[in-house]
Amino acid sequence: MARRRYQFGRVLLRGKKCQKWIGRWREDVIEPDGSTRRIERSAVLGTRVQIPTERLARRCLDLILANVNSPDYRPGRVATLAEFSERWCLQALSQRKPSTVLAAQAHLRTHILPRLGRLSLSQIGIETHQVFVAALSQRVARKTLLNILGTLSTMLKTAKKWGYTCQPVPLSELVIPQGKDKATQRFFSAEEAKRIIENAPEPFSTMFAILAMTGVRAGELLGLEVEDLDFERRLIFIRRSAWRGTLQTTKSKASKAALPMPEPLAAILARYLEAWKPNPMRLLFMNRRGRPFNANKVRTLGLQPVLARLGIPRCGLHAFRHTHSSLLLDVGAPPTVAQAQLRHSDARITLGIYGHVIGDSQRNAVEKVAQLLRLDAPKMGKSGEWIQ
Repeated sequence: MARRRYQFGRVLLRGKKCQKWIGRWREDVIEPDGSTRRIERSAVLGTRVQIPTERLARRCLDLILANVNSPDYRPGRVATLAEFSERWCLQALSQRKPSTVLAAQAHLRTHILPRLGRLSLSQIGIETHQVFVAALSQRVARKTLLNILGTLSTMLKTAKKWGYTCQPVPLSELVIPQGKDKATQRFFSAEEAKRIIENAPEPFSTMFAILAMTGVRAGELLGLEVEDLDFERRLIFIRRSAWRGTLQTTKSKASKAALPMPEPLAAILARYLEAWKPNPMRLLFMNRRGRPFNANKVRTLGLQPVLARLGIPRCGLHAFRHTHSSLLLDVGAPPTVAQAQLRHSDARITLGIYGHVIGDSQRNAVEKVAQLLRLDAPKMGKSGEWIQ
């Protein structure tokens, strides 16, 4: 390889109707076999209207060459997105929990690789991302779009750390379409939740009681072991989660915590443990095949039949979590308490997603303000004294 030297690059004016300034320079790259090769790169600096003179075009190129001419510059590795994705899945993605692996593989197989797989990592910039977003927004919901972009961003960040020539694009640089107004999430009233718990057979009755009285997620419920119940200190330890019949880590670090065990729930759990049969995994709830319950099976076999008998609209197990949050706020619990119980990193998540009801303290405060604004109320003077 020739000795590396300071580069000035070249600027060329191309095109007839719409003339554009093209910048060209040389860059060292590492081939898959480990050898280093010098290649020529080019980039569109702007149109003749945007950059009227060659001197200004050279200034634009200098900004690009700043990285190449930097003293700490090192040759970058090159690969297409499809080639790198295979290494990423094998070396990095495989270390994540099963639910994350399955979702990322679906994103790659269905959306990312069909559109971007043939491009080299260095070609995937802001404009490529935005074109990708525009195409996906016609096919998937906003939440799904953000999840797909999250997988792509994680891959590119890993590639950057591993020495590949690429530039991860933050979401703040992209125009993300606004999602449609979401319907209010389904939740039960206190009376409905009581009826569901009373009419459900075991072990579903105890499952629903835990969900409604603690607000834990369905996977966290199905991952509970007997040792996670501390009757002496009245605590329930959330240490793992169950997903499709396998145990994995919790959703986040904040999700791993100890939650209060209320007295009514302690009584329900004590009765349940009297008939509990030990199993090798020491799980609180285990199916007939000796594996953790699948949340979808609990919903279809345990919850839906009870809702049908009681005439309550159908919904999923997550409705119990919404119910617990709403009841916390309804009894006057501060947002910080609801946040701690639901284990959210930000209280705005608790209030924005799970605050479905107007608590008595908020309603009473609004009533007092409205009383002051009543049209038939006595008038007040400037000093704030009542005018008789």
